[in-house]
Parts: sequence; structure tokens; C-alpha cells
Amino acid sequence: MNRAELAARIDHTILKADATRDAVAKIVDEALRYRCASVCVNGKHVPFVAARLAGSPVLTCAVVGFPLGAMDSRAKAQETAGVVAAGAREVDMVLDVGALKDRDDARVRDDIAAVVAAAGAVPVKVILETCLLTNDEKVRACEASVAAGAAFVKTSTGFSTGGATLDDVRLMRASVGTRCKVKASGGIRDLAAALAMIEAGADRLGLSATVAVLEALRD
Repeated sequence: MNRAELAARIDHTILKADATRDAVAKIVDEALRYRCASVCVNGKHVPFVAARLAGSPVLTCAVVGFPLGAMDSRAKAQETAGVVAAGAREVDMVLDVGALKDRDDARVRDDIAAVVAAAGAVPVKVILETCLLTNDEKVRACEASVAAGAAFVKTSTGFSTGGATLDDVRLMRASVGTRCKVKASGGIRDLAAALAMIEAGADRLGLSATVAVLEALRD
């Protein structure tokens, strides 16, 4: 895999609460330089990012229900409609972790489906927050995501007790098969880790250490 091929799998990410306009602009410029898949930001930054990425192949990705996923589905749907109207071309949503643990899989599915409906043609990635789940819960979350029409299942927000692991990526890949894609995110900080996640079955990577990872890969 060369640098361009790896960059095309990366969502270059900045989601910290204290992210300034200048910091977001730096991430956008880096994503443009390396031709990443997307720039992933909180909703308030979507209009700014979408404008700077206009005319490029790099997509604007927005998080929804982030980072807890514990709000009303109508609020998630409204947030989704707002970021899509502002220029988001991918949406990463956090599922209802508490409902999953209550074994209310119908609620989990319907929560995701509400976001998928609000996103329209925009692909939705569902953040499972795997560090909080048992393996059974991870599989059920994958099934609910597929049933609701998600385009990806994603490991982590990066804001909880842990990030992506190879075992979780393998389990998610096995669970969804070819029915949707897998994104690994959270704690992937070097080239070896990034390549291992892809080998384990990840189609996309969420990274904030994008530049360091790509610069470690010689063309």
C-alpha cells in the first residue's frame, strides 16, 4: 500500500472541544495535501470545512450525537439534517449504548434508522463505543446498524475508556461481512497500528495523527 492509497482510507479528524478555527483549518489543509477520504469535525465547523473543501475529492464528515449518543432520536435526526444541509457528506453517529445494554435492540435500530432517514443519500457510520460493550453487544450493535441501513460500523469515539482494537475490528468485520463497511477509530497513532487495522478488516480509519502516519510510509 502506498501513501496515496492509505490516505484515501483516512478520515482526518479533529473533535476536541477546544478546537479553534485555525486548528480546524490546519486539519483541512493537511487533508487536502494528502488527499484523505474526509475531514471529520463537530457540527459547528461543517460550513467552514465544506467551503474550504469545495471542488476537492475530500469529503466533509460530521459527528452526530457525539460523544455519548444518549439523547433523543429526534434530536439526533434534527442534528443530522442540519449538518447535511450545511455541507456534510458523511455522518458519524453514536448509537444508544444504554438501550443496547438494556437489550432494547429495536430502540437501537430505530435510533440509527432515524439518522439514516435524515441523512438521505449521505452515508452514515455508526459508532458502537466498543470499549463499553461485551462481544455479544458488539455483534447485536452491528446487526442493528445493518438493519437500519448504515453504511459503516465504527469502533469508537476516542472519548471513552478505550479506542479501536484489532479483536474488535475482526469481530465487526465478521459480523457485518459485506453488508456494510468497518471504520476503526480511537488510539491509532502510528503506521504499524494503522496497517494492522486494515489487515484486520477496516475499510476506513479515523485518525488525528494522520500526518505522522502517512509520513512514516515511503512511496
